[in-house]
Amino acid sequence: MKTLLITGATSGIGKALALHAAEKGYQVIACGRNQGVLDELASKPNIKPLKFDVTSLEDAKQALHNVKCDVAILNAGTCEYVDIDEFESDMFRRVFETNFFGVVHCVEALIPSLKRGNKLVIVDSMARLLPFTRSQAYGASKAALHYFTKSLEVDLHDRGIKVQAVSPGFVETPLTDKNDFDMPMKITATEAAESMLKGIETDKQTVFFPRMFGLILRFMHILPVGLQKKLSLSMREKQ
Repeated sequence: MKTLLITGATSGIGKALALHAAEKGYQVIACGRNQGVLDELASKPNIKPLKFDVTSLEDAKQALHNVKCDVAILNAGTCEYVDIDEFESDMFRRVFETNFFGVVHCVEALIPSLKRGNKLVIVDSMARLLPFTRSQAYGASKAALHYFTKSLEVDLHDRGIKVQAVSPGFVETPLTDKNDFDMPMKITATEAAESMLKGIETDKQTVFFPRMFGLILRFMHILPVGLQKKLSLSMREKQ
């Protein structure tokens, strides 16, 4: 059975995916920083823990240099919202350090061992599709990550290494539990894990879930920018 490596596996979608994939018979390398949760996951069949910090290139390279996997799912992420009246540049650095550079570090560490037929799965967010209020740091990091993914897909094509983007909508996780606004069509982490694994098992270039929310946001994304702004302003007012 194939081996899946999952970063951000000690919480939210990553943890749910690790458990779901292991139940399906995959061998799972569950990566994260929370030793307690890693120990919990290690007690489950088909799961091997791997502790490291994606924001440290040295840590990522040391942890991943001998790792062999069929699919690497780079899922670790964080979210902070911008307060325009207390604008903080360091927030952007923190968010990008995990959401963008955390993935870049893992890619650098994994590329030497990737071979034809392997797959890189990079998790961004539907937030990249529309200018949501207070989402400048999070949305920008995910938009950058999606561009990185699509460009990487081009440059790894001739090596036979597949690159797939995953763009979730609202998922019930410890991160979204802190949100103080409505989250339409929110799904559970278990539902997200099931949709993600099903998408990973296909050759779709980008996987969206929940499906209907993805269709709505992709339609809004292709609207004229002026109309996008009006919609975003309307959503801000409702919040």
